[in-house]
Amino acid sequence: MSHRSPLEVVQAQLEAYNAKDIEALLATYSPKAAQYATGGELLAHGHEQMRPRFLARFAEPNLHARLLSRQVAGNMVADLELIERTFPEGVGSIEMLCVYEVVDGRILRATFATGEKKLFAGPSNAS
Repeated sequence: MSHRSPLEVVQAQLEAYNAKDIEALLATYSPKAAQYATGGELLAHGHEQMRPRFLARFAEPNLHARLLSRQVAGNMVADLELIERTFPEGVGSIEMLCVYEVVDGRILRATFATGEKKLFAGPSNAS
């Protein structure tokens, strides 16, 4: 088992996400980890379901998560992030609240709440 603190585990997860390093990212999650939406909807369970979800996101050329704030309480870490993404409607950003439960040096449970999607303005047609 890892001796990394919950803070270190979640920071490693964020860095792997931004590097689009699937193996490093999955290494921060327990093989039995589950990801949920805040309403309780199961998004993925285990590495087998998480891998294709992350790989689909990693295909976005401008994907980047910027940490806005972080709180740690025991083995729980809550990150508020601004995620730049390529949505079907175009490039934009979305705020996301991510709450991670870290057990034995790996994320066991992650819950995500999404804020308002904001699309970036396209090139101006004004001269």
